[in-house]
Amino acid sequence: LAEPVGGLRLKTVDSCFQDLKESRLVEETFTIDEVSEVLSGLQAVVHSEVESELINTAYTNVSLLRQLFSQAEKWYLKLQTDISELENRELLEQIAEFEKAEFTSSNKKPPQLVPLNEGGTTELLNKEMSRLQEENEKLKSRLKTIESQATNALDEKSKLERLDQGNQKDFIKAQDLSDLENTVAALKSEFQKTLDDKTENQKSLEENLATAKHDLLRVQEQLRMAEKELEKKFQQTAASRNMKEILTKKNDQIKDLRKRLAKYEPED
Repeated sequence: LAEPVGGLRLKTVDSCFQDLKESRLVEETFTIDEVSEVLSGLQAVVHSEVESELINTAYTNVSLLRQLFSQAEKWYLKLQTDISELENRELLEQIAEFEKAEFTSSNKKPPQLVPLNEGGTTELLNKEMSRLQEENEKLKSRLKTIESQATNALDEKSKLERLDQGNQKDFIKAQDLSDLENTVAALKSEFQKTLDDKTENQKSLEENLATAKHDLLRVQEQLRMAEKELEKKFQQTAASRNMKEILTKKNDQIKDLRKRLAKYEPED
């Protein structure tokens, strides 16, 4: 796209005026009816060209939105729009500047969206589950280590009880054993909490995915309604084309009648 959007259609509108000048403005004077007829014909032609461009622009926007929504549906993304931004003059001016910078150079190509990696929601869930499983494995390893330490401490406690050595060292080891038991209990509690969090996170992800699906279905229905409305307007343009053909034929008839009348006009 080397020129701004709609540039070709603007050239077509300019040519409509140029054709009118060359084909109809050949007389020095015109009656009110003739001027009205010329303007009506020009209005019909310009109306048809502008309407075609608006319909084409609407179809293009719908096609782009369908591509975006298809990618969002594939990735179960939840899209949000801010209608107020459509009237943000500063943002619209920035878009106009971007259009001039990006599309007026013949060496630049239109930017394209880079697709996301394949995998969809399954990959996202798998990554989250893998992360939780990795944390669980670490907790299990720590728990196993502490349980081993606690078992050794209990064995030593049993030996100490059989030997009945009531010295200060025994008291210190018993205190260490109590600390180990408390640590084991805390780790078990933390491990259970991690498992619960994993289940809760998975439920939350599933609920978000379901909500995204519903939103996309609603947007798709709105797009289908918009397409039907645009199709209806597009069909109505046929009447404008018929009017243009009628005006052209009428112009030809007027020219023919003038030629015939010229034969009967007295010469000066």
